[in-house]
Amino acid sequence: MYIKQLYTNCLSEAAYYIESEGEAAIIDPLRDIDEYLALAKERNARIKYIFESHFHADFVSGHIDLSKLTGAPIVYGPGAVTNFKIYNAKDGEVFKLGKISIKVLHTPGHTIESSCFLLINEEGKDEAIFTGDTLFVGDVGRPDLSSGNLSSEELASIMYDSLQNKIMPLNDDIIVYPAHGPGSSCGKNLGPSTYSTIGEEKKTNYALQPQSKEEFIKAVTEGLAIAPKYFAVNAKINMEGYDGIKTIVEKGTQALSVSDFKKQLSGDVILLDTRPGTEFTEGFIPGSIFIGLEGRFAEWAGSLLPFDKPILLVTPEGKEEETVIRLARVGFDKMAGYLNGGFTSWKNAGEKIDMIISVEPDELIMDIPHDKNLVVVDVRRETEFAEGHLKDAMNVPLEEMTDVVNLAQFEDNQNLYVHCAGGYRSIIASSLLKRQGVHNIRNIEGGWSKIKEQEKAEIIKDASVLN
Repeated sequence: MYIKQLYTNCLSEAAYYIESEGEAAIIDPLRDIDEYLALAKERNARIKYIFESHFHADFVSGHIDLSKLTGAPIVYGPGAVTNFKIYNAKDGEVFKLGKISIKVLHTPGHTIESSCFLLINEEGKDEAIFTGDTLFVGDVGRPDLSSGNLSSEELASIMYDSLQNKIMPLNDDIIVYPAHGPGSSCGKNLGPSTYSTIGEEKKTNYALQPQSKEEFIKAVTEGLAIAPKYFAVNAKINMEGYDGIKTIVEKGTQALSVSDFKKQLSGDVILLDTRPGTEFTEGFIPGSIFIGLEGRFAEWAGSLLPFDKPILLVTPEGKEEETVIRLARVGFDKMAGYLNGGFTSWKNAGEKIDMIISVEPDELIMDIPHDKNLVVVDVRRETEFAEGHLKDAMNVPLEEMTDVVNLAQFEDNQNLYVHCAGGYRSIIASSLLKRQGVHNIRNIEGGWSKIKEQEKAEIIKDASVLN
C-alpha cells in the first residue's frame, strides 16, 4: 500500500494518491492533473477511482479531465447532483483497491453531499480516513457554504450528528488526512499540520469536545469570516462542468507583441501583473492590477477579479503557464494571452508607465503630525486591525475591494498611506486605487510588522471586536 499527500501551499489544499497492487485512487484532485497521471505512470499503476469528498468551493477540481483521460469513475457520496456522469456511492459502500478497501462514510454538514473515505488496510484494519472538509486539524468545515437551501445553523446541526455518529466512534490511532491545512478559508482557524489522528483530534479539536448540539452550533457558526466571493463560482463549476485545462492554457499562453497587447487593452479587459511586488512598484503598465505569484495568488485573484472579463497577463519570464494554471484552479477561463518580453518590452518600446512610491514606516510616523491631509489606510482584516492599529487609521479590508474600488470613502485632497501586515496586500490595494485614478498614494514597506516597532507610533486596540 502506498499513500501520498499532494499539498498545494498557495491554496492550502491536499489531494491524495492511494495505491495497492497497481490500482490507484485519487481523492480531491486539483484542476491541473498532470502530477497524478505522472505519479501513476511512474509507479506503473492504473487510476481506478476518482473520489470527491464534496463540491469544492475554493478550487476547481480536476475530476472531469482525469476521468476522461483514465476512464475512472467519479465517485461522490449520497446526494450529489451534477451535469456530468458520476457514481453516487451509498453510505457504507466499500470500493476494492488492490488488497485494500475504501469505505464511504456520508458526513453531511459542511455541505449536504460531504463524505469521508475510510481506508481499510490489507489486514482488514481501519488505517486512515480522508475527511475532505468535514474534519480538519483543529477545526471542522464551515457550515455556511450550503449546497442546498439550509441555513448555517441547520447544517451545523447536521454536522454535529455526522461527527458524533461517524467520526467519534473511530479508533484513536486512525490517521486523519483532511482536504485543507492552515490558511484555508474553508474553516475558521485550521491547525498548523496537514494531518493528525482521530485520538489527537478528540483531545484538541474544539468541535469534538463533549458539548450539547446547541453549544456545538454556536461554536462553529460564531466568528465566521465572510466567504471569499469566488467560492460560489467554483462550487457551481464543480457541479456543472468546465472546459479542459489544456484549452485554457493554450489560449492563455499566447505571446502578444507590444502592439497586439495595446490593441487588446482598448477593450473591456483586466490587466493583471503577477511579478514580485518589489518589481511592480518600480514600474508597471497604467491600469494594471497587481497580484504577485509569491503570495496567496489564486485566492486573491478569485476574491478581487471578475470572472466574466478577458484577462491579459504581465508575468515574470518563464512563469506564463504557471500563472494561467493557477488562475484556472479557481475558475478563471478567459485568459487572453501575455505580453511577450514582459514589462521590459513595454518599457523599451517607450510606452507610458506608472509606479507606486514606497516609504519606510519611520517616514510615515514623522509625517503624521505635519500633514493634515494624511490618511492611513489599513487593508488588513477587521480582526487584525482590532488587535492593533495606528490612531485614526481607516480600515478598508482588501477582500472588500474589487477591480472597481468604491472611492466615496476617500477625499480628493487626501494623501493615502496604505499598509497591510507585511506589504503584499497593500501593493494589491494600491494598484486597485491607482487603476481608479487615485494617485496620491504611498505604500508602507514592511507593513504593520514594521510600523508597530516604531517608538513614536500611537497604537490603538479595539477590544469590542476581539471579544
